[in-house]
Formats: sequence, structure tokens, C-alpha cells
Amino acid sequence: MAIPHNFRVTFDEAFPHGCYMVGEVEQIKDFEASTASKPVFARDKATGEFVWQVTVVDCDPDARDKTVKIKVSSPVRPVPPAPLAGLPFIPVEFDGMTVTPWLNGQRIAYSVRAREMRAPRAAGKPSTASAGSAAGKDAA
Repeated sequence: MAIPHNFRVTFDEAFPHGCYMVGEVEQIKDFEASTASKPVFARDKATGEFVWQVTVVDCDPDARDKTVKIKVSSPVRPVPPAPLAGLPFIPVEFDGMTVTPWLNGQRIAYSVRAREMRAPRAAGKPSTASAGSAAGKDAA
């Protein structure tokens, strides 16, 4: 039986009530390869692209974990959508999501990855432009 170690999910399956970005997009260090004087940044094993981390707040009132860290693989820093007036956090959506379950003690935890971060689509309308991972101008 060929069971994948990660599972594809849509944004709507993972965050049916949406989510908000909190904090900044952070580049993840490869702690095994880094030294005190020379940081080395993590790369995606499949694509070779840099790995970035985005912390979001899950808007689901019944969510067990309110904050989720999502890793985004991209050659450049993903650019968050523009903030919306009157909101303390930035609403975001992700494309190309996968979830990898793992055992954390006696509890099942999940590693969440995505290929792209973008502004939420208007209800019922597909997005024609995205604020995705390739749209960034900051090189690593």
C-alpha cells in the first residue's frame, strides 16, 4: 500500500473560517548546517527553494490550536497581501497546501506547507491576481 507521508488539502478544508497573518514572514535557518558566525538557510528537499515561515491565527472558533505556522517554499521572500484598513491582522490564503502528521509525545501534531501565499479571493470569484511567493522582490 502506497500511503503518502503528506496529504494535499485545499485552503478551504484547512481553514474553513479563514485565517489572519500575525508577525512577519521569516526565513527558516538550517540549524544543523549553520554555525554561530555563518547562518545557513533551510531549503525545500523537493524543490531546492528557500523555506519561509508564516504564523497565522485560525478563525475557526472550535480550532484546537489557534495559531498555526505555515512553511512556504519560494526562491524569494513571499510578499504578504496589503493590510486592510481597520483590521489589526492581515487576512491571507494559501495555495498548494499539504499537511504532514507527526507524533509529538502522545499527541498528533501537523506540519503545514504551502506553495503560495496570497490575498483572500472575493466570495465566489476566482482571483485574477495574487500576492504569491514569486511576486516578492527581496532575494534571500
